[in-house]
Amino acid sequence: MRIVISEFISLDGVVQAPGGQGEDNDGGFAHGGWSQPFFDPEVVGGAFDDALGKAEALLFGRRTWQTMAGAWPERAGDPFADRMNAIPKYVVSETLGDDELTWNNTTRIAGDEAVAGIRELRAAEGGNLLVMGSPTLVRTLLSEGLVDELRLMIMPVLLGGGKSIFPEDGGLHTLELASTTTSPAGVHVCTYRPAGQGQGQGQA
Repeated sequence: MRIVISEFISLDGVVQAPGGQGEDNDGGFAHGGWSQPFFDPEVVGGAFDDALGKAEALLFGRRTWQTMAGAWPERAGDPFADRMNAIPKYVVSETLGDDELTWNNTTRIAGDEAVAGIRELRAAEGGNLLVMGSPTLVRTLLSEGLVDELRLMIMPVLLGGGKSIFPEDGGLHTLELASTTTSPAGVHVCTYRPAGQGQGQGQA
């Protein structure tokens, strides 16, 4: 399987709470929902639809999974929501019990076995394993060299601090730009792949 990361991200590298107020106030973060003014159905929504449409399964950290699990089942009947609810899901957690895995088709990967478990998934036959949000998990995946594609929706806003997906391990991780497009609101939708794995630069 190919591990694909899809993130709403600010110009200063923040991915925390793009969806709404109260989503994640850790560290006193006060800008929940910051992505909404820059969202358009065609470019940004299209990138999100494309990522989900090509995914065979979803992979989450615990907090992002809980946020999604609290929202998507209520939206049944919408084609996008139906896809989110039906697709196989994996959540990395040390604390969630099996009785708490209430979102349809969810399997838990124990936190202390996360890297080994994800390596097994990646080595298995299959399509894309899509990660959304989940900054702590994404930092680990990038540090371990387990990311095959990084899709960033870079929004023209500075948030002044918050959670990041980028590791601070001193490691050098060289990427190639595979495609890019820009929305009318100035969002750059960029797809990166590890250097040597991509198919060259181009415009999407």
